[in-house]
Amino acid sequence: MNPIKEWHEIVKSGNTENLSSIIDSDCIFYSPVVFTPQKGKELTIKYLSAAALVFGDDSFKYIKEVINEKNACLEFELKLNGIEINGVDLISWNDKNKISEFKVLIRPLKGVQLIHELMGGTLERI
Repeated sequence: MNPIKEWHEIVKSGNTENLSSIIDSDCIFYSPVVFTPQKGKELTIKYLSAAALVFGDDSFKYIKEVINEKNACLEFELKLNGIEINGVDLISWNDKNKISEFKVLIRPLKGVQLIHELMGGTLERI
């Protein structure tokens, strides 16, 4: 079984404590605003936990998803500070059904800039 169902439950509940059970120790996180990949379970959990706080708005929803044997493409949308943001989570997992790569893409530019600002402040606090 793939980890996407559990990922959806984490997103819906906002409870990031269960992230540890679905993230591989060698996971790589690709942020839309950080130039270098963030390597390792600890950094991935830190970024996803910060994102849960920033994106944890009632307007956040996944609107499309494509899932195959080892990969998922989950399109989302939300509205923050009056800006309509559209993005994609590209998630890959290994044979242990642990997420091994998590890549976030966001548009438009104003949305990317806002997320950069909000994530920066949130990452400093957690």
